[in-house]
Amino acid sequence: MGRSELREHIFKMVFGVEFNAEEELTAQLNLYLDQLEDVSEKDRDYMLNKAKAVIEKLAEIDALLNASAEGWKTSRMNKVDLTILRLAVYEMRWDEDVPVKVAINEAVELSKRFSGDGGPAFINGVLGKLAEA
Repeated sequence: MGRSELREHIFKMVFGVEFNAEEELTAQLNLYLDQLEDVSEKDRDYMLNKAKAVIEKLAEIDALLNASAEGWKTSRMNKVDLTILRLAVYEMRWDEDVPVKVAINEAVELSKRFSGDGGPAFINGVLGKLAEA
C-alpha cells in the first residue's frame, strides 16, 4: 500500500475521533482496520500507530491551528478540513519521515477528494502560514 493510500486511511481513522468517546476509540480504530482487505501487518501497524500519535497530539495541534488560521477556530471548521489539517500538522511538526512540502501537498490532495470547493485553498493557506512560523 502506498503512502498516499495509507494517509487516506489514517485520515478516515482520525476523523472518527469526532464521533466516538475516548474509551471507544481503540476498539473503533481496530474495527476500521479489520474491514480493510489485503493489508499487511506492517501497514496495519503503521496506520494504527500514526492515527494514535495524531490523536494524542490533538490539543497541541488544535492550539497551533487556532493560532494560525486567521478568523477561524477549530470549533468552527468543518470536520473534514479540521481532520485533514490535524493530520498534516502532525506530519509537519512531529513526523520526521514526511517533508513539510509533502505534508502540505498530500493534505491539499485529500481535500480535493473529501472537502468542498474552497477546501483545497483553505487547507493550503492555513498550512502555508504554519510552515512559515
